[in-house]
Formats: sequence, structure tokens, C-alpha cells
Amino acid sequence: MNLPAETSTFVGRYLELSELRRLMGESRLVTLTGPGGVGKTRLAIRAAASDPGIRVYFAELAAERNGDLLAHAVAAALGLREQSVRPQAEVVADHLAGRRLLLVLDTCEHLIEAARDLAGRILAAAPGVRLLATSRQPLGLPGERVYRVEPLIAADAERLFCERAVAVLPQFTPTDAVVRLCSRLEGIPLALELAARRLRALSPEEMADRLDDRFAVLGGGSRTGRHDGLRSAVGWSHELCTPDERLLWARLSVFAGSFDVDAANQVCADERLANVPGLLARLADKSIVRAGDDRYRMLDTIREYGRDWLRELGEEELQLRRHRDYYLTLAREADADWFGPNQFTWALWVRCELPNLRLALDHSIASAVGLELVGALWFVWFCLGEIREGRYYLDRALERNSKPGPARTKALWAAAWVSFAQGDLDLVARRTAEACEAALAQEDWVGAGYAHLGLGALAIVKGDPAHGGAVVEQAIRYFDQAGGRHVGRLVAATVFSLCLLMRGEHERAAAVMAAQGTECELVGEVWARSCGDYIRSRVALGRGDAVAADRLARAGLKAVWRFGDVLGSAVAVDQLAVTAAAIGDHLRAARLLGAGQRIWDGFGLSQFGSPDFAGPRLEAEHRARTAVGDAAFDREYREGEAIPPERAVGYALGGLPNSRVVRWNLPAPE
Repeated sequence: MNLPAETSTFVGRYLELSELRRLMGESRLVTLTGPGGVGKTRLAIRAAASDPGIRVYFAELAAERNGDLLAHAVAAALGLREQSVRPQAEVVADHLAGRRLLLVLDTCEHLIEAARDLAGRILAAAPGVRLLATSRQPLGLPGERVYRVEPLIAADAERLFCERAVAVLPQFTPTDAVVRLCSRLEGIPLALELAARRLRALSPEEMADRLDDRFAVLGGGSRTGRHDGLRSAVGWSHELCTPDERLLWARLSVFAGSFDVDAANQVCADERLANVPGLLARLADKSIVRAGDDRYRMLDTIREYGRDWLRELGEEELQLRRHRDYYLTLAREADADWFGPNQFTWALWVRCELPNLRLALDHSIASAVGLELVGALWFVWFCLGEIREGRYYLDRALERNSKPGPARTKALWAAAWVSFAQGDLDLVARRTAEACEAALAQEDWVGAGYAHLGLGALAIVKGDPAHGGAVVEQAIRYFDQAGGRHVGRLVAATVFSLCLLMRGEHERAAAVMAAQGTECELVGEVWARSCGDYIRSRVALGRGDAVAADRLARAGLKAVWRFGDVLGSAVAVDQLAVTAAAIGDHLRAARLLGAGQRIWDGFGLSQFGSPDFAGPRLEAEHRARTAVGDAAFDREYREGEAIPPERAVGYALGGLPNSRVVRWNLPAPE
């Protein structure tokens, strides 16, 4: 269960919860509708948590602005890491088939068509899955039961306001003005909470009088059915802000998801807004932004109001460009700094900033800036495991930017690497060929190194390690010609050592990997070193030291999984199966082979389609089958296949079968 924790008391809604539970028992799709701020999400969370007998997953969709990636967000909420070329909606539906669970799709209205399509696929493929959606409009699917969330009744509205008021002013005592204020705010929870936060500046009487004046202007206090209470509360919160605070509110509305102080300062500050950190703290105090863990976020209703104001100011495009340029600057810095001791710091930054990186890409993907940005994020797509999303953005950037240049060359080799991980080897061949030609023409020796590395790896998995090794050696020479340090050179050393192992040159491979390990240690590089642990494990095994081989494979797996590198994790789990068989723990080997295969199945081409690469795995299977018999082996193998990847990694690292290791468990392991 991944339901968000409730951080404040839940007031009222007893009849609503009872009715909602009844509807959820009658229909597999229930949608909570109603205006922003009425409490749809809180009610959905409380309803979802009311049945302890069913597993619940919560997909928060508010920060996702691209309908093409909605299924990706749902897959992430489900812990699904498949990176194949299959459509993600199909992958999600297939994954849920045969499962019994409740999936909450929160905030669907801005991606209603994509949400409708995905929900329809899930309902058709997975009869044991129930969906609970929140949206300002129904999804419009057959069998959908729509429950409109109404404002709180008067008594509950007054109770909510008073509870929140005491949290702001412990000495608060209700008066008759509270009844009038809650009535004017129409019982809308968000409006009531915003009002309670104003008690340091205004009394309930003063707030109620201001709202009376506002309704008079709107037309004698008439009700239009559009919940003037919320619009008034947000607009009146806007009026209570200083001009500087209002301007910052508007400019902050370009962020997706959360943001930190530095991002707010870089994107929003100018000669008119010189003290963004101070203003941001004041907006947090007024509940315009919500603070937590050194980051801030806006509720959708508040962001929408700010975005409307930003358009009125004529600044929307300017702020989107500033947002894009800020993240491009940081992506360049991360790219340049990826070889070194700060990899886990950058991985954590990516984890926090993915919604904003997506927004920057969506806004610029057809431009040269977008092409540069998607290429600079190559390490996100490949090293941090966002392979499917990388393929999506790289494909679009290359389609829309055909002009030759260094940025396109980089996007080409990055796209080749991502396609390699997905097993799309024909596309790898085309893109590496184009990248090689372009890099050499531009005398881009770093690009030539990465492109030739991809070309050599392709030759290896197609069964020609001699030619592949020669091409990878050429890649190393290009990196050396470029000067400086590049993580690609360390990866090239790893791939070249694999060629040497395939050719039986174990001691030469050991020497190359010893040098690679030394260089990684010298600069504090973790990711490439962890990938190299696979080769070092194979070298140790070739020398007859299965215990050392097992230790090296575990160290590599621990790090690559924490980076989110699912492909590297598949390789490492396979190697741990091999070391388990060599040690004589044949049942563990069988289970790890099944677990590893499940991870590989998410890429569409197991063991890169290479018989040479798969050889140690097949040998381990033969050894384990011979030792324990087919029945016992098959039983353990099936148990391994049933383990989700995060639990498979926990088991592979030495835990029990249900151990769990979470991706992005930062900082770096010791």
C-alpha cells in the first residue's frame, strides 16, 4: 500500500464514506467528481484505506502534464519497471491481469482522454482490479459510477475551520462570525483551510465582512453553482498578499510537482523580485505553497490561479523559457559532473526534479534547446533506469531536429544506448552508424567514443567478439584523444574486458578491470565501477574463487539498483545465480535464475540476445538441475519468477525471499 499519509485530521464525511464504499462494492470503476478544493483526494484516500483486505496503489497524476506519459506515471506507482518497446498502457494492463487490488487514479481531469484510455484497458484486462478515480469530470466509461463530492455540511465546516484555527492560534475561541464565514465559504475544505491561516491578520468577523463585500460585487450574493466560495477564498488570499508575493505566486506556477529555493530564485528573481527566499517563506506561512523536506509545492487550485494571473501579466512564455533554461543549465552541469564523486547527489536531484525535467522537455522538444537537453540527460535514461521515457523523448527530439551538429550526435548515441537496452538492435545499428559518421565529421572525439562503444557492443551481442573488441578499443582511443575523464571510457574498458573473457584471455581482462577499478576509486566514481564488478566477479570465478566472485557481484548489484539501473541489476542478479551454483547453493541459484529472468523480461531481449553473454547463466542452470533434479529446480525457478524486482534484489543481496530493497535509497552505500 502506497497511500499518502494523512497529515491533519479528517472531519465529517461519514455518510459520504458509507455511500462510496457501497458504490465501490457495486462497480469496478468509481469516479469522485467535484470542483477543486472540495476534498476529492482526501475522501478517496480515506475510502481506499477502509478495506484492509485489499492491496491499494495510489497514482498521483497532478504533476504529469503529458498524456503520453500518464501510463508511465501509473506504472511507477505500481512499482513496474518494464523498459521494453511495448506500449506502456499495454504493459500496465498485462501486469495487472490476474491481480486483485484497488488502484487510485488521483487528479485525472487535465489528462482525461489518456486516463479514460488507460482505465478502459485495465478494466478489460484485469477483472480483479478496481479503480477509484478523482477528477473534475467523469471518465465517461461504461459501468462507471460517478459520485459527486459536495461541500461539507454546516456543522462539519465549522468544526474543520475551528480545528485548523486552533492550530494557527491556540487561544482561538469561536464566535457567531464563524458560522457566517463558513456559510460564505460554502463549506469547501480548501477555502476553509485558507481562511483559517489568515487568522493572524484578520478576525473571522473581518473575513466574513470582506466576503460579504465580494459577493455583493458578484451580484447580491447569488449562487451560480460554480462555488464562488473557493474562487473568493483564493482570490481574497491573493488580495491579502503584497504585490511582490502575488508576482512570485504567479511565476512559481510554471513549476511541475515540487521545487526548491534555488530553483525558485533562479527562475523567478529579477529586478522586481530581489528577495525570493524571503517571499517564498511568507507564501508558505500563508499556505500558498506547502513546505516540506526543503522543497515546496502548490496545490493544483492555487497553481491554476497563479497561472491565470501569469497570463494576465503577459509573462507565461518568458517564465517557461526561464524554467527551461534553468533545468538545461543544471542538466549540463550534471552531465559534466557525472564522472566523479557526486553521482548519488545528481541521482537524488533527478529523482526530485523529474516532473520539472519533463515539463522543460515537453516545452522545448522541437527546438535545438530541447535536443541539447535530452542529450545532456543521457545518464538519466541509461544509468538511472529511465529507459522507456528516454526513448520517448529522444525519438521525438531526433524526429524534430534533423540539422547536423554536436547536440544531434549526442542524442543519436544516447538513443542508440537506450535502444540497445530495449533490445531494438536494428535501430541501434542505424543510430550508431549515423552517430559515428557525424562525430568523425565534426571531430567530436567524445561523441565518436560513445558511438563506437555502442557499435562494438552491438557486434559483441551479435556473436562477433573479435570485431566488437577491436571497435571498442577504437572507442577507447577516441576517448583518450578527447582528453579529460569520461565515464564512457570506463564502460568501454568493461565491455572490452568482456570481449577478452569471451576469447579466454582472463588475465588480460583482470588487468584491464584492475586499472578501471583504480581509476574509479581515484575519482570516486560509483556507477561504472559497479558495472565493472560484474566482470571482476567473472574473473574471480575463473580463478576458482567463488566466494570473492559472489562478494563482488553483490557489491555491484547493491549500487546499480540504488541508482535505479534495472538493466545493470538484471546482469548482476544473473551473476549471483552463477556464483550461487559455483558455491553449491543450487536451490538459491535456481530461484535467482527465475528472478533474474523476470527482470530481463522487462527489456524484450534477454541477455541482449547474445548466446555468449547467456553462456554462464546456462551453465549455472545445468549445474543446479543436475544437483537438485528438474522438479526441485523448476519449483524454485518459478518462485523466483514470481518475485517482484525490488524483492528479488533484496533476496539476491542475502535477505529472505520477501526482503525488499527500494530503488533510490540514497545516499550511496558504503
